[in-house]
Amino acid sequence: MKSRTVLAVLAALGLLVSCAHKDPHPMDMTRPQQAAKTSADHIALATHYEETAKSLQAKADAEKRELAEYVLHAAYYGRQTEDLKEHSRALIRDYEDAAEKNMEIAKAHRRMAEQAK
Repeated sequence: MKSRTVLAVLAALGLLVSCAHKDPHPMDMTRPQQAAKTSADHIALATHYEETAKSLQAKADAEKRELAEYVLHAAYYGRQTEDLKEHSRALIRDYEDAAEKNMEIAKAHRRMAEQAK
């Protein structure tokens, strides 16, 4: 009985660990934003946000290609087709929203860089 309990606990822990995010956000931007005083600091932050926006847009474009695949070959995916399409649409929407917000932040830092000059 004891070995079953140990195995159940290990299985539950394994499940919990596998569901955890390994890197939910690669970089905390709170400190750099608060420490930015000079024009160069704001330009560096703007560049970071622009690069992030580009990578998010690339992910959205990849999801668009996946969505096109699901639409074109719906028969390959069976009953899951609608779920896959909806999931891709949600990811596209989320990635594009995040990219847009990052570009807005980048523009704000570009304005702050101009004002700091």
